[in-house]
Amino acid sequence: MDVAGSRAKLVEYGHIRTAAGQDLSDRLLTIYNRVTELLATHQPDHVAIEDIFYAENVKTAIVMGHARGTILLAARRAGADISEFSPREVKMSVVGNGGASKSQVKFMVQRLLNIREPIRPDDASDALAVALCHWHRQRFNLGVK
Repeated sequence: MDVAGSRAKLVEYGHIRTAAGQDLSDRLLTIYNRVTELLATHQPDHVAIEDIFYAENVKTAIVMGHARGTILLAARRAGADISEFSPREVKMSVVGNGGASKSQVKFMVQRLLNIREPIRPDDASDALAVALCHWHRQRFNLGVK
C-alpha cells in the first residue's frame, strides 16, 4: 500500500507459493528471494507483519515461524521499519471486532481498499488487513510497535 495522509492506495498484492514437496530450507529460500525482490521493487519505509499466533498443529506453527523469520530478515536487511500486530489487533482495526471471522476481514479489506474482484487466496486479504492495521495505527497516532 502507498499511503498519503488519510488515503491508502493499493499498489500490489498476492502471495508466494512454494512446492509442498520441497525441503523446508528451499522453501524458505524461495520466500526470502521473492520478498527481497518485492522490497527492492517497492522500497517501503515500513513492513507490517502478523505477530506469532498459536496453531493447533505444532508442526504448522513451527514452519510458519520459520517463514515469518525469513520475512523479518529480508525486511530488516532492506532497511525497513518493522511493526508486528496480533491477529486480534488486526481484526479490531479493520472490522471493529477482535473476534471477527476471516470472511468479515476479507469483506472489509475489499471495501476499504476498493478491490472489486475477490481477493485470493485468503492469506492475501490477511496480509492486506495487517497493512491496513499498521496504517490505522499510524494515522490515528496510536503508536506502532
